[in-house]
Parts: sequence; structure tokens; C-alpha cells
Amino acid sequence: MLPLIRDITISLTYPLTLSFWLLAFGVILLVLHQRKLAAAIMVFAIAWSLTWSLPLASDWLRSHLASRFPVVDAAALPQADAIVVLAGGKLGWLNRPAIQADELEHSRLAAGVRAWQADRAPVIILTGSPGETHAMTLAVTKLGVPSSAFLLENQSRNTQDSAMFTAELANRHGIRKILLVTSAVHMPRAMLLFRQACMDAVAVPVPEPNSAGHTWRGRWLPSRSALWRSGRAFKEFIGLLAASNALEPTDPVSQDRSVCRRGDHPGDA
Repeated sequence: MLPLIRDITISLTYPLTLSFWLLAFGVILLVLHQRKLAAAIMVFAIAWSLTWSLPLASDWLRSHLASRFPVVDAAALPQADAIVVLAGGKLGWLNRPAIQADELEHSRLAAGVRAWQADRAPVIILTGSPGETHAMTLAVTKLGVPSSAFLLENQSRNTQDSAMFTAELANRHGIRKILLVTSAVHMPRAMLLFRQACMDAVAVPVPEPNSAGHTWRGRWLPSRSALWRSGRAFKEFIGLLAASNALEPTDPVSQDRSVCRRGDHPGDA
């Protein structure tokens, strides 16, 4: 039952989905002769999706997540035992010849590789599903990372899985401190989940390109891309709220602890 509720809640974070169900509810109210209430709900439904399809509104919403952890140059990052890169982001650049990590400002994998090239940690952990980690392996290899310098965690279906399974992997390899790489919008939830898994994590957020351009049309003209980005941001806010109120511990090594104590690490079994 809980997974079903979670899936329904996540689907409603996409503005068009919520607008559709509100419009359907408005139609029902019309049939029941509740015209004023129906009109109010239907106007709100249309305005909701229209608002979040505006690039300026979408970027404003996402900035409230992205600004929580500042972007730091790879050379300024602290030393760690491993760099953990979460699956996600487009890999269209894989087919480009002679590509370098410094050319890919918005790539999670490139950010992880830059940290590795700056000697911030000796190993990169790639975490995601089997298909995702396969593509990630090809990508980091193309960027010059040898197979001896990365580990795979390929059991994950979501960020919470990544936190739990990465903590298990870290425990086996004696890894205590990590640099956590993901998009700036995703970073608040990722950091919370990894800390709940008792991992000593330092945020390495990767900036996302803005939806809005510098022209009036770029800022105010509704777009499907802006609408999708808004939905992603709402999903992160809901996920962050759920993770913040989670009652069960996610520490895979010591599930008998009701909370993860400050200073605990996966190796402290």
C-alpha cells in the first residue's frame, strides 16, 4: 500500500498530472451543479501548469534546492577515501571524439572525474541500476579513468537504495569519507539519505543549465522543458520532506540503532 501511495504522490508532483486530476474533479463538480467551486478549481488547474511552464518560474523554484550547497572547484575539495557519483543526467556526449571532463560543466560523471584527477580521492564509486552503471562505466573510461580506479554499485533503483548499498560497499572496502556527486537540485535529498546511512559525505553539487534565457521570450515563453524541470523540483521537495520524516533507520550495517549518531561511519560496526 505504501509504495502505491508513494507512486501516486510522485506522479502528482508533475504539474500537468495534478492539473488533469483537478480538471476531472471540476467536471464532476459541474455534474453535481457546484458551478462556482468547479470553476475555481478548473481555473487553478490551468494556472498551475501554466505558471510552472514558465522558464523564469521553473528556475526560481529549482534555485531553492540548488542554492543549499554551493558549487566548489575540484581543487578546493577536501581529501576523501572515495568519490561517489549517483546515476542521472544525459550521456549524449559519449559519441563525441576526444572529449575532456573540463568541457562538461553539467555532467555528474565529469565532475566526479575532475575530483579524481585533482587527487581528491583514489577511487570513484558509480551507483545506480545495472543499465545505468554500464553506461557510467563507458563514460568514465572515455574520460580517462582506468578500471582499477572505480567500483560499481549496481543494485539501486532509487537514491535511498544508492545510499544503503554504497554504505555496504564502503564498509567492505574500508571507505569512511566520501565526496558525493549529483545535480545541485538533487543534492539536498541525496545528502540527507547518505547521512542517514551513516556516511561521512561532502557535497559536490553539479550545476544544471537554466531553463530561462537572457531574452524576454526565453524567460516568459512557456515550454515543456521548464514544465518538466518544475516537476523534478517538486519531486525533490516531496522526497526531501519524506526523508526528513522517515522513522526507520537506513544504516545497512547497524539496523538496530534507532538513529544514526553523529560521527558514525559504515566501518564502525
